[in-house]
Amino acid sequence: MELSNQINKILDLKQTPKRIVSLVPSQTELLFDLGLENNIVGITKFCVHPYHLKQTKEIVGGTKNIKIDKIKALNPDIILCNKEENTKEIVETCLKIAPVHVSELNTIDDTLELIQFYGEKFSCRTEAAKIIQKINFKLNDFKTFIKSIESKKVAYFIWKDPWMVAGNNTYINHLLQLNKFVNIYQNKERYPEIELKKIRLEGDPDLVFLSSEPYPFKEEHAFEIGRYTHHAKTVFVDGEMFSWHGSRLIKALDYFKKLHHRIV
Repeated sequence: MELSNQINKILDLKQTPKRIVSLVPSQTELLFDLGLENNIVGITKFCVHPYHLKQTKEIVGGTKNIKIDKIKALNPDIILCNKEENTKEIVETCLKIAPVHVSELNTIDDTLELIQFYGEKFSCRTEAAKIIQKINFKLNDFKTFIKSIESKKVAYFIWKDPWMVAGNNTYINHLLQLNKFVNIYQNKERYPEIELKKIRLEGDPDLVFLSSEPYPFKEEHAFEIGRYTHHAKTVFVDGEMFSWHGSRLIKALDYFKKLHHRIV
């Protein structure tokens, strides 16, 4: 069986994978929603949805630091990675143990493609089709909703020390665009470091989003940023809704509606 990675590399599998190690939290959640809980043998410490998996599955490290001996001992049929979540070194190390599928997800279309791919390769086509149908229904409904919403300029913060934001060619930026949020850093690299004192010169946002992950922003950070913005409203947002792929989109599209009601 040939598996085509989203990074354009081919994997050859002799049969449907039964023992899966997932090094990507959002993809772990997707596997569960596809009915593959019994096939998951290893996950990362950041795979928190559904939470009970942390008690029933082997924890093989983080997304950037894996415990290779634990993965090897699980004798996986396949290891699931992501181009952004995991390093090239991790992928190369895992390839010495089992076939590795590496996803690259920058758009909703990419996510739908991954769900369909998992459905085909893990023999759960019906479950995958149901999730895709739900996402498309929610997406069409959201596109109708967003038509009446005015666009706003936004800066989406993901880190402090140094201050970092979401830039161009990211899944976060794609979802910001869906929401008619104009990212003032959309013409910069994927996750640029920025100087707070220049934020007004670089776009003067209407909204400043402080993501719940990967950095745990607090009120003190909102106050610090506020010293350099003019009229911008600071909003704490659920980072999982803006950055997790897969079945999380079903919840995210509902969340976005509530977010717009909050910032009116």
